[in-house]
Amino acid sequence: MTRPDVISTADSPRSSALGRFAAPLLLVALMWAVQLVDAVLPGSFTGFGLRSWDLSGLGGIVVGPLLHADWAHLIGNTVPLLVLGCLVAVEGARRFWTVTAFAAVIGGLGTWLVNAPGALTVGASGLVFGYFGYTVMRVFAPGRVAHRVLYAIVALIVIGLYGGSMLAGVVGVREGISWQAHLFGAIGGGLAAFVGRGSTTTRGS
Repeated sequence: MTRPDVISTADSPRSSALGRFAAPLLLVALMWAVQLVDAVLPGSFTGFGLRSWDLSGLGGIVVGPLLHADWAHLIGNTVPLLVLGCLVAVEGARRFWTVTAFAAVIGGLGTWLVNAPGALTVGASGLVFGYFGYTVMRVFAPGRVAHRVLYAIVALIVIGLYGGSMLAGVVGVREGISWQAHLFGAIGGGLAAFVGRGSTTTRGS
């Protein structure tokens, strides 16, 4: 009896890597597209951001990270978002979007509650802090020892590169910068490190 052909559905390492890193690239591209449209059309999209203590402004939890006050604001967020976002995306696109959702929702709700009533918050820095928080807390999440050691090394490098600016983004920030979005975004990302992880089991084939 002839053995049927076996069709492999596994992605090649190259296509898998492209699929993972496409997620943060897509997010940044969307932010740039929104900023470009905002610059061309009359008015400003920033009014759709997160407005604290205003129930009608809760939609800013989703929209706010895509909006920026100006090009300098967007450019300042782009590089750290790509660097830290790609570190998260190494674990897959699903993990990246999960961390993004946690950082956006927890960061947004915390900002909405703690910020001054009526304060308008826009920008992706909450996501940047979320990816930072995830990268650091991932060391303490369940997983294989070898993986945790690797994440510890990555976390030390990330802390060395961004730790100072992250701390400055929460403590002693200048007026007009939302330390609330930074703090709660980092908390959201840190919590996401423990979501969907159980004890590691080994199965024979």
